[in-house]
Amino acid sequence: MGGDHGVAPVVDGVLEALEEGAERQLRVMLVGDQSQIQEVLEYRDVPSGTALSIEHADDVIAMDEAPTEVLRRPRSSIAVGLQKHKDGAAQGFISPGNTGAVMAAALRPLHRLPGVMRPPPASLFPNPKSVTVVLDVGANTECKPHNRLQWAVMGSVFSQLVLKHQSPRVGRPPIGEERTKGTDTVQAAHDLLHRSEAIHFVGNVEGRGILSGEYDVVVTDGYVGNILLKFAESVGPLLEAKLRHQVDTNVFSRAGAFLLKPFLRRVRQSLDYAEHGGAPMLGVDGVILICHGASGVRAIKNAVFEAERSVRQRVNVHIKEHLQRVTEAEAPRVV
Repeated sequence: MGGDHGVAPVVDGVLEALEEGAERQLRVMLVGDQSQIQEVLEYRDVPSGTALSIEHADDVIAMDEAPTEVLRRPRSSIAVGLQKHKDGAAQGFISPGNTGAVMAAALRPLHRLPGVMRPPPASLFPNPKSVTVVLDVGANTECKPHNRLQWAVMGSVFSQLVLKHQSPRVGRPPIGEERTKGTDTVQAAHDLLHRSEAIHFVGNVEGRGILSGEYDVVVTDGYVGNILLKFAESVGPLLEAKLRHQVDTNVFSRAGAFLLKPFLRRVRQSLDYAEHGGAPMLGVDGVILICHGASGVRAIKNAVFEAERSVRQRVNVHIKEHLQRVTEAEAPRVV
């Protein structure tokens, strides 16, 4: 519930995931207004025995409502779904609804992983060969050096297990590549990341390096991360608008665009958030994916598969193990 396009694309995305992942023995619970969900299902050819169930929720947190509303409304779809996750009825939680509400509600039933101070929402940025995990992208606008080290560890574990990056390269965006640039806190974070043996820290990353593929994980505070996220979301539409303008104003460009159409379609898909489905909220004792409000069928389907990989790869178990080692090694020097 709560997505920009209503219930239908969520239902259709789930049905596609169940069909394509039949051999994986996936089961999906749709949480929300039962009448709306069943109305959509009546117009779909759903095979008997499909591993799909419905959990009714009376309430919906709208996109324009304050995130804290979810704390006062336990019958909202977000609150009910997270409680089902907590109770073990589901091993993961996916939502295209109010992002702030998901983040606000998640810590009430699920709590933080042991030792985690500030759970960071992450985002997956496209690069020429794969994707780069960027965190935090909006929750923690002020953070200490040790917060960034924890985020680097969590992002590295996710990158390695879910995205299959061996020895993920970690970078940190400063004002320039030199380690002496930035505030005292920023420099202290650099030193802590540089000393840590729990991650593969390769140094400061200029803004242009985030989309270049030079780094697999980028750690920053939520203020900078959110700006990066919103800017990155504008890159695809800008390129598409520029190409359309050139095609419309030149007959030779139209001929070239026709020949390049399959290639351009693949490029567009590579820049589309829907290719990866959702952004993980790491550091929480559960598997939570936050989808874009405008998520369509493909985005929801891919989010289901991404959540499944996180569950099967036991991402949180590995994060806890890595954070424990970091705590033991770094505790005497925590800034």
